[in-house]
Amino acid sequence: GVFSLSAPTPLRGPLTLVAVSKEVLEDILDLDLSVLQSEDFVHYFSGGKPFPGSVPLAHRYGGHQFGYWAGQLGDGRAHLLGEYTNKDGERWELQLKGSGKTPYSRSGDGRAVLRSSVREFLCSEAMHYLGVPTSRAASLIVSDEPVWRDQFYDGNVTKERGAVVLRLAKSWFRIGSLEILARSGEVDLLRKLLDFILEKYFPTIQSNDPDKFLVFYSKVVNETAQLVARWMSVGFAHGVCNTDNFSLLSVTIDYGPFGFMESFDPSFVPNWSDDEGRYSMGRQANGGRFNLGKLAEALGPILRPEQLSMEQILKDYPQIYHKRFLEFFKAKLGLLGHDEKDEDLIAFLLKLMEDTHADFTMTFRQLSELSDHQVQARTIPPEAWAIRDLAMHELFSTWVDMYVRRLQKYVLRNWMAESAIKKAERNDFSEVHLLQRILRWPFQEQAAAEAVGYAAQPPAWARELKVSCSS
Repeated sequence: GVFSLSAPTPLRGPLTLVAVSKEVLEDILDLDLSVLQSEDFVHYFSGGKPFPGSVPLAHRYGGHQFGYWAGQLGDGRAHLLGEYTNKDGERWELQLKGSGKTPYSRSGDGRAVLRSSVREFLCSEAMHYLGVPTSRAASLIVSDEPVWRDQFYDGNVTKERGAVVLRLAKSWFRIGSLEILARSGEVDLLRKLLDFILEKYFPTIQSNDPDKFLVFYSKVVNETAQLVARWMSVGFAHGVCNTDNFSLLSVTIDYGPFGFMESFDPSFVPNWSDDEGRYSMGRQANGGRFNLGKLAEALGPILRPEQLSMEQILKDYPQIYHKRFLEFFKAKLGLLGHDEKDEDLIAFLLKLMEDTHADFTMTFRQLSELSDHQVQARTIPPEAWAIRDLAMHELFSTWVDMYVRRLQKYVLRNWMAESAIKKAERNDFSEVHLLQRILRWPFQEQAAAEAVGYAAQPPAWARELKVSCSS
């Protein structure tokens, strides 16, 4: 009731190895790159030959799609080959995508075309190196087998090339994995699957904890909020934030009509079939909350009556998301420490970017490359074209003033320490105490100035600091 036995259908015609991830092969699968010279490689990695010990499976799951229950779905063109434990003790599940029909293919042919396979291969690897939790891609293999697709659903069917991606994840279980069992009344199987998931993927949760399913839910809420915040920080829009595409381990899976936002636009929708913009860039956090609400419903049948209220756990989701969102964007702006005005500073910048259609990625990239002097003097070089676009806004100078003030900080300069040491050698520890107070507030001018004010006879450099701050 959770998996069905299903063997891959080999691609026909000559097979071509288009791309591999060196890091995945060597660091995850413990393979030497010499295996690429083997004639068997493309057959093993495309489903033409079974891996030794592999019992291929297709996973049954359901899902809410665009807010509505879609019933039973499942792996319609993917085969789980098994699990591999590498030399570091990491366990990875290997799955082929585009490897033929399964019991869940419905009217589909079980194939994936080259264009979607290239997108998945490249994006999953890009997301990994951007620091976003994600599935990985080991290889991309293409054939001359024709696959017929109506790409734009306009009645124009065209012939495309079939391809297979070998992808890896710590787990392919998703919210829909639990939903289908709860919706079908398979409560015993739901409990059995959850016990398995907790034991295998959440080992810190004690099996004898009477609240173990609530602890599990709390972890998924926390990690999902962080994942969506990470998406936002790199300008990534998933495109199909349905419950069957949301991992229980809170990693990015199922790369379909995704997109990276170019000009900053909260209404950016990469999926042209999302007419109402349900999964637009700025509404992804709402999509995550909706999915977590459906997860709570799926857990309902196995909870005791006094545990049924999970609303309080879900209420924490917006705060967790907001906190992580601020942390990621503070890092993009080089803001260290805490300042209560950081949220306003970030919101102000994003509004300027929206108004000027500034390039999302290059604005932050180029801002990080400008010197302090260039920012303060507004001397923006021609190559910093994204910042120059942003500078067209009438409020840009106002934002820069706020940004420059926020960037000012106090560090322990060598000459300050030397001055304090010289006095300390004469049993005068006043500057040691003064520096201790100032350095507690490295990002706040006024607090530093007030610290200087506590000194009976502050040194010259400290008096200049106090004057500078008060002016």
